[in-house]
Amino acid sequence: MATSTPLLLLSCFILHLASTLVIVYSTENNNNNSDPLPISKYTSKKAFLNEIDSCWRPKPNWASNRHALADCAIGFGKYATGGKYGAIYVVTDSSDDPENPRPGTLRYGVIQTETLWIIFDKDMVIRLQNELIMNSYKTIDGRGAKVEIGNGPCITIQGVSHVIIHGISIHDCKPAKAGLVRSTPQHVGHRLGSDGDAISIFSSSNIWIDHCYLARCTDGLIDIIHASTAITISNNYFTQHDKVMLLGHNDQYTADKIMRVTIAFNRFASGLTERMPRVRFGYAHVVNNKYDEWKMYAIGGSANPTILSEGNFYIAPDGPNAKQVTKREVKKNWHSWKWRSSKDVFLNGAYFVPSGYGSCAPNYSPAQSFTAVPAYMVPAITLNAGPTSCIVGVAC
Repeated sequence: MATSTPLLLLSCFILHLASTLVIVYSTENNNNNSDPLPISKYTSKKAFLNEIDSCWRPKPNWASNRHALADCAIGFGKYATGGKYGAIYVVTDSSDDPENPRPGTLRYGVIQTETLWIIFDKDMVIRLQNELIMNSYKTIDGRGAKVEIGNGPCITIQGVSHVIIHGISIHDCKPAKAGLVRSTPQHVGHRLGSDGDAISIFSSSNIWIDHCYLARCTDGLIDIIHASTAITISNNYFTQHDKVMLLGHNDQYTADKIMRVTIAFNRFASGLTERMPRVRFGYAHVVNNKYDEWKMYAIGGSANPTILSEGNFYIAPDGPNAKQVTKREVKKNWHSWKWRSSKDVFLNGAYFVPSGYGSCAPNYSPAQSFTAVPAYMVPAITLNAGPTSCIVGVAC
């Protein structure tokens, strides 16, 4: 069988790195603070395609075969089909009417009951007048255009399944006021308002958020609550925000035990404070992400969640009081929680406090499963996190 181009590139890249970077620092459940190499030695100026990107970015026909993106997810959100089996819907109008959306607008597309793959005919900035209520089996695909949603209410994924959001910027989201919002062509409901999240995932499953830019929202950037599960958050660029990502509603909401979330290949960039993520009850596989800084902590939680940190690249802030990656939001009875660090890189004094016993492997199905790259490669595979600059007819 012929070797595929992505696999060949991967092999060459690993050989090159192995010959030029001999010392690799990783940990397996230890708290070693020492830094074997200065941060500058890990700086990558050339991007390398991770497992998701190598599935579609080398192909120059991506624009004529957009639905193929749905086959590229990994982890718990692998089976999110979005609009894979539906028609293309083109957004031509950046205006918004929450109660009676016009054909050609984004809201009109996302509320339809049929399966749709939603794209944009040009660059546009969309200022929503109320929260955007997604329906099931929808893909929002920003490739080929610069698409921003911001300076108003943003996206709500509630009680639905099979949603893909790819390649858009969501920023400066504000709380929504109470009012009428259409959720299907047949139904208009009175909403009580939203908190100002960029993306709120509520009682939903099979969701994939990929290659988005998220910043500066009133509440969280991504909230995953009320027994949502089968979710992958990948290749996103997070910046300039306090409480980044919440997994789990509250410490009494035990239904969140079913939650399974993969957080992979993201870049947690400058100006972030905490919750990358903060987890309750469920399971989070945090793998191959780059943490440029945090002001309080990177990974936190309460209510006995299980967290596997694998092959991440942690750079602690310069101040002496926030070197620890982890934070338990309780003072006692956390030592049995399964929180593990495997093959992570810790720089500038960063350290992870593990706990618990026994396996905390993600137990993916064969289709969901993937292999984490060595942590020293993470700066290269996250260099193009956020929306891509794709040109029709040219590989991305």
